[in-house]
Amino acid sequence: MSLHIELEQHRKALIVRLKGELDHHTADAVKTRMEDALLKGNTSHIILSLKDLSFMDSSGLGVILGRYKQITARGGKMVVCDVNPSVYRLFEMSGLFKILSIQDNERQALTSLEVVS
Repeated sequence: MSLHIELEQHRKALIVRLKGELDHHTADAVKTRMEDALLKGNTSHIILSLKDLSFMDSSGLGVILGRYKQITARGGKMVVCDVNPSVYRLFEMSGLFKILSIQDNERQALTSLEVVS
């Protein structure tokens, strides 16, 4: 299975929706698309919506950690939402939840960043 990447700018938050599998085959595409969006847009925060992400490996963790470092270097935050159980376990085992905020859905993620009208 491949990966579909949807990017949406919502005020100063970049919402990244991933659908499919984030692994060593697709990690570079995610990295490139997110970096391009961060360079072009007026982005202070990243929301990762993983509702339709069916699989992720360590390559995906690396991409997420890299973008986390990129956005926090700007003083921003990264919030993860809609995480399915298998991906959630990977986040837990890797310790990413110690640095990333997790919310149930995109609306709560936006609210947590105080960018909702």
